[in-house]
Amino acid sequence: MGVSFLSTISPLLALVPVPSLTTTATNRFPSHAKYQVTVRCNKMEIDATAEHEDRICRRDILKCAGVTIGMELMASSGLFVEKASAADLIQRKQRSEFLSSLKGTLFTAINGNAELIPSLLTLALNDAMTYDKATKSGGANGSIRFSSELKRPENKGISAALNLLDDAKKEIDSYSKGGPISYADLIQYAAQGVLKSTFLASAIRKCGGNEEKGRLVYTAYGSNGQWGLFDKQFGRVDTQEPDPEGRVPLWVNASVKEMKDKFVAIGFGPRQLAVMSAFLGPDQAATEALLATDPDVSPWVQKYQRSRETVSETDYEVDLITTLTKLSSLGQQINYEAYTYPVQRVNLSKLKL
Repeated sequence: MGVSFLSTISPLLALVPVPSLTTTATNRFPSHAKYQVTVRCNKMEIDATAEHEDRICRRDILKCAGVTIGMELMASSGLFVEKASAADLIQRKQRSEFLSSLKGTLFTAINGNAELIPSLLTLALNDAMTYDKATKSGGANGSIRFSSELKRPENKGISAALNLLDDAKKEIDSYSKGGPISYADLIQYAAQGVLKSTFLASAIRKCGGNEEKGRLVYTAYGSNGQWGLFDKQFGRVDTQEPDPEGRVPLWVNASVKEMKDKFVAIGFGPRQLAVMSAFLGPDQAATEALLATDPDVSPWVQKYQRSRETVSETDYEVDLITTLTKLSSLGQQINYEAYTYPVQRVNLSKLKL
């Protein structure tokens, strides 16, 4: 849409004031769809000197011309904004529906293989822990799927977890309308599924095994509503090669200092190390006993242990969700249009009445 400045001058010539008169000017512009624009210039008292009069006229004309152009642009851009908003809403709906289905598939897979829960958490941790802050490389990019990386000492024993996700991926890809799910997304959402399952199971257990009451407690008082930012980061992109070696410690043999140093290297600290204890090996209690020997980490370990004794586990769960959200985005530029697809248009001319 083009706007000509000169086209606005002619209607404004009537605004030139006559000495000793008070002028009020109203300019109405053509309607654009449902928009009607009216511009009114303020009353002005004009001095009798020609020089002053001329200066005010030019200024007033330029003022109204600027308003005219702005109103023309606003009116004509309305349709574009409406179309853009509609397209955005369609994409959001597509991604939301796909994510909901994906979570359902993962939930079923995880519940049927509870013995793999520790390995699924370590899988997500180790895929993200390849992040190098200095070079901005590595991170939660799905590189752990490559056999050369999966065979490294720090990844020993987690191949079964990846095999489980391979099977889930086949099912997810079969109903995806916007392309295959990335391993980077799949691995991190599997970790989310594990945490949600364990949080819910804990609530049910604290309600004496009553599933209905446990679900009510988890929904009303638990952390289920804290996953919003995590779910927005849907659209991680897979790398096409393994990440460099030597970036991930062998957690089961690492000292607390080695663990702290690695967490600091990616921008975390003792608090995040303590809350991620379930990701660091198959025995969370043993891991926490080791972490508690460090004066920097011990207060946080004790804080989260006390939190887990409460019904809602709020401090532990919220801090764990926050840490996983940050961890799972390291090294990633999220594609917020991932898994969307064109909507088929109906050709109304072919409809028979």
